[in-house]
This record gives sequence, C-alpha cells and structure tokens, in this order.
Amino acid sequence: MPTTHNAAQVGDIAKTVLMAGDPLRVKFIAETYLENVKCYNEVRGMLGFTGEYKGVPVSVQSHGMGIPSIGIYTYELFNMYGVENIIRVGSCGAIDPSVQLMDLVFAQGACTDSNYASQYRLPGTFAPIASYDLLEAAVQIARKKDLRYFVGNVLASDFFYADHQATLDWQKMGVLAVEMEAAALYMNAARAKKRALCMLTVSDEVHSGREISAHERQVGFTAMMEVALELAAQIS
Repeated sequence: MPTTHNAAQVGDIAKTVLMAGDPLRVKFIAETYLENVKCYNEVRGMLGFTGEYKGVPVSVQSHGMGIPSIGIYTYELFNMYGVENIIRVGSCGAIDPSVQLMDLVFAQGACTDSNYASQYRLPGTFAPIASYDLLEAAVQIARKKDLRYFVGNVLASDFFYADHQATLDWQKMGVLAVEMEAAALYMNAARAKKRALCMLTVSDEVHSGREISAHERQVGFTAMMEVALELAAQIS
C-alpha cells in the first residue's frame, strides 16, 4: 500500500535501491542507465523509478536533504516495501586535505552530531557502520575501474549553515568528509536487519573552499553512479 510519502504499491520497488538527495540526479540515473523504466513516485517531488540494469531490476529514489528526511524514506523502503539493499549516491565536502574534488569516498562509518539514535534507548553510543559485504564489493569495483577513492569515516551532520563552524575539528579524528545522511541510513538498516552503503563524490573541499557547480553535482557523478549500478547488479 502507498504511504504518506510514497505512491508505490508493494512490488513496484526493486530489492536494491540507489538513493540520492537530488531528485534530478535520480532522474538522470534512471534516464541514462536503466531500461524499461517506470516512475513509481512523485509525491513531494521525491522521484522514484524502477528499471533494469544489465537485466537486473534496480530502483532509484530521492531522499531529500538531512537525517530526518532520509530517515523517513529509508524506513519505509526497508520496512514497508521489502527493500533489502540501499546504496546512497551522494555528495560530500572533503575535510581531510588529501581528499580532493571528484574523489570517491566510501563511508565505512558515520559519525554524527544528530540525536537520531536516541529513539532506540540504548545504554550507550551506537556506532553506525556500512554493511561490510557491500563496502568490500564496491571497493573492488572501484579498484577495477582504476578510480581514485578513499574508505573511512564520514561526518553526517545536522547542520549545513552552522552558527559555530567546527567541521574541520573532525580532522583530528581522521574523518574524511562531511555529508548529512549516512548515519540515519546505517541506523535504519541495522534496526531493520538490512544492508546499506553510502558512497559519495566530493563536490567541495571544506579544507580549501574549492567547489563544483550545481549542474556538475546533478550529472557529473557518473563514476560513482556506475560503481553503484555495478554493485546493484552483483547483489540483486
């Protein structure tokens, strides 16, 4: 049955879903890479499509910006639509000076300044991590494609415009980059006993101030998209 946020019927969505914050990036992936594409959602502009990549059913859907938004959409996909794997294909800001524009970052873990985990009433601090089998397979694909990539910790922040800008302080702990969603994705996957991976392309460098354009963010992340699609074809 459709939810408040998704018009899809059960069965409309593949077992593996690629997700991005930008609905136009999702549309680009569907139109560029998938065959036999059908749009299953337009509610709130969060576009969702199902098609085939190399004969394998794959869905792509937008999740909006921030932990509350991705928290809603991934919860519904995992728990109401039977999705088994979610691969986020997002953008990030490089914190580590060795990470540069257009590099790939695979989020092995996700630090956060969000209080999202409080709902689980745990007697301590939960450490959100990727599904290792997805991470390992993605790294192997990137290596075969001879892509420049990094694997490690990212910061999933609630703040884009922070009153006190302390993002670079995370350098001290070896955090590679900042984005806004991975922690909730990993927590929802853990709670649902499903699999998730956040892979990112560097769109700006917090450490230098360099950045790419909005159009490049929308259509220029093809290396990451192709890694994600190859991964989806392997695991589905």
